[in-house]
Amino acid sequence: MSSMFTPKDWKSLPARKALSATEIVSGLAKLDGWKLNGDGTNVAIEKTFTFANYFETIAFVNALAFVAHTQDHHPDLSVHYNRCVVRFNTHDVGGLSVTDFDCARQADALVATSTAA
Repeated sequence: MSSMFTPKDWKSLPARKALSATEIVSGLAKLDGWKLNGDGTNVAIEKTFTFANYFETIAFVNALAFVAHTQDHHPDLSVHYNRCVVRFNTHDVGGLSVTDFDCARQADALVATSTAA
């Protein structure tokens, strides 16, 4: 199987660390439409993506699943007919990490690509 289907080997990378409140606020300022949700170890960034129909919603979910797999970082998803709520947090650090913000940018890029065509 191609290496594009292989998740990152996190054991060979520096350990993820929880971001400070200042780093979280700074990260959110660079994202469009993402909001902070929850608190403590349940804190997450969350965004609702809206689509024309169920097919577009599921296409987004499938594309996001590929991103999540390659990043080895899996969001909580709430999937509906014409929208998907995406929620990222890093359970192993008990908060938010840089990976959450990286994945959020990649989720936004999926929509930018689909609307640019």
